[in-house]
Amino acid sequence: MEPSTAELLDMYETMAMIRNFEETMARVYMEGKTPVFDIAAGPVPGEMHLAAGQEAVAAGVCAHLRPEDTVAGTHRAHHFAIAKGVDLKAMAAEIFGKDTGLSHGKGGHMHLFDPRAKFSCGGIIAAGLPVAVGAALAAKKQGKDWVAVAFFGDGAANQGAFHEALNLAAVWRLPVVFVCEDNAWAISVPKRDSTSVPTNADRAAAYGIPGTYVGENDVLAVFAAAGEAVARARRGDGPSLLECRTDRYFGHFQGDPELYRPKDEVVRLKEHDPLRRLSQHLLETGRATAEEIEELGRRAGARVEEAIAFARSSPYPAPEDALRHVFFEGGN
Repeated sequence: MEPSTAELLDMYETMAMIRNFEETMARVYMEGKTPVFDIAAGPVPGEMHLAAGQEAVAAGVCAHLRPEDTVAGTHRAHHFAIAKGVDLKAMAAEIFGKDTGLSHGKGGHMHLFDPRAKFSCGGIIAAGLPVAVGAALAAKKQGKDWVAVAFFGDGAANQGAFHEALNLAAVWRLPVVFVCEDNAWAISVPKRDSTSVPTNADRAAAYGIPGTYVGENDVLAVFAAAGEAVARARRGDGPSLLECRTDRYFGHFQGDPELYRPKDEVVRLKEHDPLRRLSQHLLETGRATAEEIEELGRRAGARVEEAIAFARSSPYPAPEDALRHVFFEGGN
């Protein structure tokens, strides 16, 4: 499946926006946290998981999705949110803990919810897979051709929720696409030490569904594989499992000393930067000029700058609203 010029340019701008947002957040997050790292200090306290280097998976899959399709992400989810069309200003404000955020600043960066974009994410490993299965079941019962996508990491494929979700989706032939991001690390554990099969796509056979491995951090390859999987789901032919090889340029979290990684690993990974690869493809095929590509980058950067400024200037939630918009289980 070959993307049109318009789709290529849209994916490039999406990837540029993701990269700019993640690199900006890496700088903003460290404000007030040096010289001695203090996780509670600065304008963005708490943990921060960034996805620079992993843009191709989000952009290549979400290019096939419609507004009514559902995406369930992980704790590292900014790239999925941006690719799905989550409001960038509201997302930034949520990360800053501001009242103008998606959840009035009470969810933070690991719990982004945007009903308009039909996007959600959470901090529990593999928890998004059953959510996507539920959304797919709802679509099927309503007779809609809507698709649900569950994004998750290679470490999540060893959780029980992964197997339960794939089994149920296969039994009920649900319109869901399971997308595993293989960045080679489950926090600090290499995939080779945690997973018994060469690729998680091999596990699809156990549930009688297609499994595809995309071995390069290339948005064109992701776009092609995802196109087939999404089309299959829309036709009512059931779920698919994709595993997409990608690269994580930052640590598991910001402030991670990354002692588990070879010192030159990130330098080597950046030799195959997916953003630069797509830029070269656009130039070599005559789909865009260098000036047009630069303009897309500038436009993406301007949107990120505007969103960060909005987040910084927004008010914090009022103390008396501490229990508003919060759901409690049990009790009165």
